[in-house]
Amino acid sequence: MAESSKPILYSYFRSSCSWRVRIALALKNIDYETVAINLTKDGGQQFSEEFQALNPMKQVPALKIDGITIGQSLAIIEYLEETRPTPRLLPRDPKKRAQVRMVSDLIASGIQPLQNLSVLKQVGQENQLTWAQQAITSGFNALEQILQSTAGRYCVGDEVSMADLCLAPQVANADRFKVDLTPYPTISRINKSLLALEAFHVSHPCRQPDTPPELRA
Repeated sequence: MAESSKPILYSYFRSSCSWRVRIALALKNIDYETVAINLTKDGGQQFSEEFQALNPMKQVPALKIDGITIGQSLAIIEYLEETRPTPRLLPRDPKKRAQVRMVSDLIASGIQPLQNLSVLKQVGQENQLTWAQQAITSGFNALEQILQSTAGRYCVGDEVSMADLCLAPQVANADRFKVDLTPYPTISRINKSLLALEAFHVSHPCRQPDTPPELRA
């Protein structure tokens, strides 16, 4: 395969949405190039005209693949699933598939956007930690309850799915915002199992090309 035909992932090491896509690419064994978009440097590189032409939402991730550019992590994962179906990230069973999408959407729409960088800027420096903790705790209260009925080894049954790709990065966010995870034994147990998997390990924020030296592990 020619070098130029490799997919290109526009990513930021700490972006949980980018991490979801990195996990999918690792699980599906897709070789790709990373273009780092630093969300805090130069006033935010996502606001550059060049990047805005690529993704008008001025957010990472964006994936250039098969001659198209896709923004939004779940849309990217679903495209990869449809074009490169192994290993499967959406169960065949329609009920389980709906549960995977429900958990994914709960995190991707109901928790993560409330505590992301653009929202935290709006609430003011002194309120950021409390705001983020409340957003995550509120979501995790619901998520823990749902997972108690859907989980096996992972979020839905015993196979890694798109839901798990959303869970691990969100737990990392919870850690970063010092959320007490004691009330969430199911979330914590699943997360521990996921972080032991190679695809979650290599795609981790502390192991990316743009990870600052002091945060590497």
